[in-house]
Amino acid sequence: MSDIKVVRRRDVKKFMEGEEYCRLYLKNEKIVFGTSHLAPGKRGAVDPGHKRGDEIFYVASGRVLCHFPKKGVYEELEKGDAVIIPAGEPHELINPYGKEAVVCWSLAPPD
Repeated sequence: MSDIKVVRRRDVKKFMEGEEYCRLYLKNEKIVFGTSHLAPGKRGAVDPGHKRGDEIFYVASGRVLCHFPKKGVYEELEKGDAVIIPAGEPHELINPYGKEAVVCWSLAPPD
């Protein structure tokens, strides 16, 4: 049985993907979990998609456009919405709105 693990915000890995400020809370052989923060008018880099796992975006606050460039599709997501992105599907987050957006994301299994 695994031990319970608490991850403190101050201890997470922080990085940028385009103009998207990301925090990686957990990455192990089973799952990846993090958050993305997008200020108004900003956009993240295009993620080419993941080899093995489906990714889930959950909008914790604000609104975003989730762009799927390969399909030419934009999905507007607001607080409480989620999207499941199949393995191999390129995607990016865009915030054309007037307030910061926070998106939680998870990938299983990780690449």
